[in-house]
Amino acid sequence: QVQLVESGGGLVQPGGSLRLSCAASGMIFSAYAMGWYRRSPGKQRQLVALFTSSGSTTYANSAKGRFTISRDNAKNTVYLQMNSLKPEDTAVYYCRVVVNGHEHWGQGTQVTVSS
Repeated sequence: QVQLVESGGGLVQPGGSLRLSCAASGMIFSAYAMGWYRRSPGKQRQLVALFTSSGSTTYANSAKGRFTISRDNAKNTVYLQMNSLKPEDTAVYYCRVVVNGHEHWGQGTQVTVSS
């Protein structure tokens, strides 16, 4: 079965950086778009960035210019490099994939931006 495991979250000061990783298994990784989402306290889960199987990327306005999504198909892993972090980036970050019409999520990794 499809499994997604996120890592790399933590506590960082405003202006700092983190790189999140999401390791996938149970699927042909290169065939599917991979997305990063986040759920901030009191808000619904929202798309942060998407990397399609054809190589195109999409970012939320809040992520443009600060975050970069990338993928390594040889390692079945998608990354989210987050720079210039702000307190409002505090959230649980999840990766997501839809395989054969079924949605799969990781367990999430907490990112806290605070001084």
